[in-house]
Amino acid sequence: MNHPSLPSLLGVFAHPDDESLLAGGVLAQHHAAGARTAVVTATWAPESRRAPELADALAVLGAGAPRLLGYGDARNAEAAPSRPRLVDAPLDEVIGRLVAHIRDFRPDIVVTHDALGQLTGHPDHVRTHQIALLAVEAAGLAHLHPEAGPPWQPAALYAATHPESGVGLLRPLLEGVGKKVLAVPDSYVTTSVDVTPWADVKWRAILAHRGEVARERPLPGILARLPEFDRAQMINTEHFTRLSPGPEKGAPNRLTV
Repeated sequence: MNHPSLPSLLGVFAHPDDESLLAGGVLAQHHAAGARTAVVTATWAPESRRAPELADALAVLGAGAPRLLGYGDARNAEAAPSRPRLVDAPLDEVIGRLVAHIRDFRPDIVVTHDALGQLTGHPDHVRTHQIALLAVEAAGLAHLHPEAGPPWQPAALYAATHPESGVGLLRPLLEGVGKKVLAVPDSYVTTSVDVTPWADVKWRAILAHRGEVARERPLPGILARLPEFDRAQMINTEHFTRLSPGPEKGAPNRLTV
């Protein structure tokens, strides 16, 4: 994602605050370069307490208004009491709704969770990764979800991830509040972005999620209690794995590895 003229970027994340924690730096970077950016959030209803905080965070990042799918959180019944949980919702329904956002926004790049579910393996993270993979491919095929608008094929899909060598202080901090830590082999990372120039913006976006900052176990609260130097070590680099959707242009007429 380091490129002299930065492409448009759509984040697809499970919860309010995932966008700021996992890709706040690249969202701010792309916005500062004049690229279009937006975020789709799979869980929490528009009328929930976290929606205004998400709106504030996206305003800081320059990523427009919230695009909330409004499903329930697998671990918090408060998120959307009248809607099914994301992990229980019909798969094709959720894919179709995300396809509509992809075709509406027409991003060059989509960024989502990794297959492990982002450090802690939250089931909503895992489900969002699965849905994003399927929706990015479906968005480019006119016969799939025709009601969602004209087809649009993003050029690349990136999974935000954490390499084993980069977990550092996060491991004891997360384990200290009873969370597991799942990281990928370093070789799985294809792109690491130094977001130091946009770290202040990223941190302000994280702080906009006030409810999570005030709590002990969520990552925003953990980060807020750290010395500034330690916190910078954790938020100043963002790691991604490139997952290319659609047919490869000019690919040979054989399978390659």
